[in-house]
Amino acid sequence: MLSAFLSAFRTPDLRKKLLFTIGIIAIYRLGAALPSPGVSYTNVQKCIDATQGSTGVLNLLNLFSGGALLQLSVFALGIMPYITASIILQLLTVVIPRLEQLRKEGQAGQAKITQYTRYLTLGLGVLQASAFVALARSGQLFQNQCDQFPIIPEGTGIPDWLTLTILVMTMTAGTGVVMWLGELITGRGVGNGMSVLIFTSIAARLPAEGWTIKESQGWAKFLLVIALVLVIITAVTFIEQSQRRIPVQYAKRMIGRRMYGGTSTYIPLKVNQAGVIPVIFGSSLLYLPQLALQFFDQNNQGRTQVWIQNNLVDPTSPIYIGVYFLLIIFFTYFYVSITFNPTEVADNMKKYGGFVPGIRPGKPTADYLDFILSRITLPGALYLAVVSILPNFFFIWLDRQQYLNFPFGGTAVLIMVGVGLETTKQIESQLMQRNYEGFLR
Repeated sequence: MLSAFLSAFRTPDLRKKLLFTIGIIAIYRLGAALPSPGVSYTNVQKCIDATQGSTGVLNLLNLFSGGALLQLSVFALGIMPYITASIILQLLTVVIPRLEQLRKEGQAGQAKITQYTRYLTLGLGVLQASAFVALARSGQLFQNQCDQFPIIPEGTGIPDWLTLTILVMTMTAGTGVVMWLGELITGRGVGNGMSVLIFTSIAARLPAEGWTIKESQGWAKFLLVIALVLVIITAVTFIEQSQRRIPVQYAKRMIGRRMYGGTSTYIPLKVNQAGVIPVIFGSSLLYLPQLALQFFDQNNQGRTQVWIQNNLVDPTSPIYIGVYFLLIIFFTYFYVSITFNPTEVADNMKKYGGFVPGIRPGKPTADYLDFILSRITLPGALYLAVVSILPNFFFIWLDRQQYLNFPFGGTAVLIMVGVGLETTKQIESQLMQRNYEGFLR
């Protein structure tokens, strides 16, 4: 693998892409550490140290932003508004016929959908920035645990409304810049830009979180955690690469004086066809009860609030783990059903003279694909659910609530392994075109 990297850097055009990607990543990390105007950087650091990063509902978002969210930096929102906008547009494509028509128009239609995604990203950026600024101003960003250190100080001589407006505009503009940086990596760098930025954010948190475990639990548990992480990454890599290949045969056709068809190929159905989207959906729904608790009086809680706190907010609760497990399985089937249409695939195969050996074209092929997809989705859903609840068992084992943003399992590992495999394959394909040995021997 090291020789392959050396070969990649010896190739002029590939070296330029790699260096360009590294430069964009450096700019992204600089913006994630740059404080927004009006925010007291000193008080923010004191609040983070006082609460030890335990911020409840914002932990996953803080992990995806590489720790920039709690610091209210220029890139505090990270790439999450773009991800949310992309998911919303993808779901609306199934509901709105106009978007479905644009998706079928090819590159021109996809360009319009991308433009709609950009507009929606900026709109969501304004809403999320306003919400986080309001939380920071009221002290709820750190669950009212550091009221003595105001994040947005008053009495600076500038009207409060102007300070808050500038802060919201800065964070929204940061979202637009992050989106632009991701598109630059996709167009001129290596890998999918948005995925690479998420990978960078999560990887930036690993050293600090790992050292925290070592300091609090000792070398024995730290080394055991590292061993378990390697096992998890190996298992995730194996399943992410697994797929069921449906053989497809194309009949020979004579068009003019040339013979077409007569080839064999296959339809790859991945075990994890849905990716990490069901995990994000399930996490978002489980955050709603904790968000609702913010609107109640914390000093006078009723039975309902106490039950929600103990069963739907506490990540070590069996009910929390069970609901999270079932939500992921449900959303896996739901997302696969709206992203893979067996009838459409069967019709396209029939149009070009393709058929599955032993299965008649048309509806029988669609029924066969639907049967295979439903069978293969079950292990994929169970795999996603099991990997996602692993951090909850780490919470119980380590007995520390501050590991709510534990980065060595669940969504973080799924994203990092998926992005790593995708980027490696892209570099591998470019090396293979130049007759290099590449990563695989």
